[in-house]
Amino acid sequence: MILSALLTSVAINLGLCLLFFTLYSILRKQPGNINVYVPRFVAEGKVKEGGQFNLERLLPTAGWVRKAWEPTEDEFLSTSGLDAFVFMRMFVFSLKVFTFGAIIGIVLIPINYMGSQLTDDSDFQHKSLDSFSISNVNNGSNRLWIHFSAAYVFTGVVCYLLYYEYRYISSKRIACFYSSEPQPHHFTVLVRGIPIPPGSTCTDAVQRFFSEYHPSTYLSHSVVRRSSKLHNLITDADKLYKKLTNLKQKNDAPKRQTREGCCGLFGPKVDTVDHYERRLGNIEDNVRMEQSSLASKEVPAAFVSFKTRFGAAIALHIQEGVNPTEWITEEAPEPHDVYWPFFTVSFLKRWISKLVVYVAYTTLTVLFLIPVAIVQGLTHLEQLETFFPFLKGVLRLSVVSQVITGYLPSLILQLFLSYVPPTMIMLSSLQGYISWSQIQKSACTKVLLFTIWNIFFANVLSGSALYRVNIFLEPKNIPRVLAEAVPSQASFFIAYVVTSGWTTIASELFRLSTLISNFLSRTFCKNGDDDFEPPSIPYHSEIPRIRLFGLLGVTYFFLAPLILPFLLIYFCLGYIIFRNQVRKLFFV
Repeated sequence: MILSALLTSVAINLGLCLLFFTLYSILRKQPGNINVYVPRFVAEGKVKEGGQFNLERLLPTAGWVRKAWEPTEDEFLSTSGLDAFVFMRMFVFSLKVFTFGAIIGIVLIPINYMGSQLTDDSDFQHKSLDSFSISNVNNGSNRLWIHFSAAYVFTGVVCYLLYYEYRYISSKRIACFYSSEPQPHHFTVLVRGIPIPPGSTCTDAVQRFFSEYHPSTYLSHSVVRRSSKLHNLITDADKLYKKLTNLKQKNDAPKRQTREGCCGLFGPKVDTVDHYERRLGNIEDNVRMEQSSLASKEVPAAFVSFKTRFGAAIALHIQEGVNPTEWITEEAPEPHDVYWPFFTVSFLKRWISKLVVYVAYTTLTVLFLIPVAIVQGLTHLEQLETFFPFLKGVLRLSVVSQVITGYLPSLILQLFLSYVPPTMIMLSSLQGYISWSQIQKSACTKVLLFTIWNIFFANVLSGSALYRVNIFLEPKNIPRVLAEAVPSQASFFIAYVVTSGWTTIASELFRLSTLISNFLSRTFCKNGDDDFEPPSIPYHSEIPRIRLFGLLGVTYFFLAPLILPFLLIYFCLGYIIFRNQVRKLFFV
């Protein structure tokens, strides 16, 4: 029954994957007003917008797969950057590890199947997945030595591959560092918590301090000012300028009329170009007024530049003042990576913010056990029949039971998990970080720990050992409890890899939400911004998913080897799809 449910789940997800591949192959060849990537190429003059209808555009092809393979690793690294390169190497490393694991699994599956620990007299088609796992090997059997040896051999190979991969990535990182040109942020540190003496300014305090203690390497400094209003004005001006440029490039005069009132629905009709030009003029006047008042909006933080990298490194790694909460130095982020809100916050407020975030994160992690327990209840039909006796007749239908036990739990769990990454980004942004990369790194760690606890441990324990808490709390019984609990959840995790992994990685091609939002903006906002930027890769959500599947593969490769083919398909799809996405972002 479990095997049939799994096959139903696989069939459904294969259909979804094929649908996504077909839609993407069709979508990527549509005219410029449909394809979400084309506007960027149009703006750069590499694709002509519009064009006559062509039936060949509607025929799906796999040409994008070939193009994704074309760039060599050196081309990929030089064009896409080190982050995307390391991200793709995670897929390569996983494929190497689990290909070797699959070879071992081919030996272990017949050994598990020949055991007789479990009683299952059904035919092969209706066999439980437990019949192919280590649970079916007789207690005390000498065949368990094969699993024991396989675990040690696999561990040795993984350690070697980790060493080789670390050395390879380190060499690429050093080569990339030496080949890159020096950047201003390499010579700059951020100083926060600057004590300002009475009757002095932050600029004077910084110059006097670093001229005294770093006289030979100090170059200059720039004090941070409260400029959120100025940033908003510049952002508005940039949007208006893009709209105005797009309008002037179009010769459709009747559509250049709008109303001055709210949302363009009320007020007298005016020429859109003249209206935008007047608004740009007003914003320019406001920007000049705001710039003239910045001198009085200093905050106790400054970017301090040095003559050499060595001088910047010395200032970064030593304590500048007697009080550890003053003259706090940290690496200066890249200009486009700066996150401004916490520059004006004191050390104590940042510490309190971090504490509040940790408490909120822990609370969310614990409360998420509620939907996990609900999902696990769906895998046990007898519990559903107990709580909902009026559904007993429906639940006993073969198709309904297969869908509920094999597909629905993972689908519901994935729906709940889709809200986790943006929540972690929001929590990390409140911790006092000064760059978006630090926020994403913190969110990535939070999502990873959250996922491992709530997907792996919580599902294992809630499905088979939660009702024996009194036994589990005894440390000497933990290995035995986990040994019984982990193999029993193999079918759930295989279904989870299919529903979460395959569907998510295939939907990455389609970008449904991005497509819909872009379509709506182009349909209802006639004068909207046509210079669409392809969305970047969400590292904070994809890296934890990859590492979770790596954890499942390492855990189950000898307990339930049937999970390995599904993992290999996921990593193969992920490798080629994300190479294509990176090519769309960088290889223009």
